[in-house]
Amino acid sequence: MNRNLTLARLALAVLSTTLEEAAIWVVWRWLLPEFDINIPISALIVIMIGWAAFSTWLFILTTRALKRQAAVGLPSMVGAVGKAASRLAPEGLVKIRGELWGAMAEGRNIEPGEEIVVEKERGLKLYVRGATKR
Repeated sequence: MNRNLTLARLALAVLSTTLEEAAIWVVWRWLLPEFDINIPISALIVIMIGWAAFSTWLFILTTRALKRQAAVGLPSMVGAVGKAASRLAPEGLVKIRGELWGAMAEGRNIEPGEEIVVEKERGLKLYVRGATKR
């Protein structure tokens, strides 16, 4: 995520938090007294500080999440380690990063549960070898 986008998100977060704080004050100043509910100003200050802290924490959390680069697609799978989900003789299924992929064993058959390493990809098929030699 680039710096300008982060600054724009920060400006939007500051603006929205300011509006939320103003709404809290309006409710405290005009709406609650209509129902004979009187909250001391010290409680209002604590509530507003708590809301600002929550908004700051949420901004930091989402910014970190947006900065993470997701590894997607088959090219990122080369070199990945996983397990055979079915017998590869020579074709079958492997499980890598919690996902099932169609795969073809190179060299020898691979039994279910055996560790595999992705050697290459072609189309939507992974070509794998056993991680350990027998």
